[in-house]
Amino acid sequence: MLDALQLLKTRRSVKPMELTGPPPSAAEIDTLLTIASRVPDHGKLEPWRFILFEGDARAAAGAIIADVFRAGRGDATAEQIDFERGRLSRAPLVIAVVSRAAPHVKIPEWEQQLSAGAAAMNLVLAAHAMGYAASWITEWYAYDRAVLDRLGLGPQERMAGFVHIGRPAKPPEDRERPPLDAIVTRFSAPGH
Repeated sequence: MLDALQLLKTRRSVKPMELTGPPPSAAEIDTLLTIASRVPDHGKLEPWRFILFEGDARAAAGAIIADVFRAGRGDATAEQIDFERGRLSRAPLVIAVVSRAAPHVKIPEWEQQLSAGAAAMNLVLAAHAMGYAASWITEWYAYDRAVLDRLGLGPQERMAGFVHIGRPAKPPEDRERPPLDAIVTRFSAPGH
């Protein structure tokens, strides 16, 4: 296992089509989900949940995505529909992170949504720590109510993202990151 700081410094997103198998084992998936759920959660609301897309279920979900795409685009070509059908089949495992944020007397919905984002990021980091690579993406179907309904999301639930997990087919390339002076300011008390 990587040193924690080295892990954080070396994490890279890998495109789903560049992820190969084998997928994580059942025990590894349990570890991934246990780590994903260890996030700030004001009020212990568990304002997120996970949906696993494994094996043939990836294609079944892809068929739903393709069906909704075809229904909404009368001009869709066979190639476009096939592309949509393969959306969740590119990586060996896809885990959807669902936000269950809802009005609460004490906990703002924004905090609940941030907790779902933290769960997705923990999932990505856990995959990296275990020797896998991941890509957290949304795309149009993460926001399409017809797709979400057919994937089993409740009326108030939203998709925080789909985390595609597998082994990188090649070493991931780094990308340039913003210089700290471009993204960091230091607050100072007035008059000081």
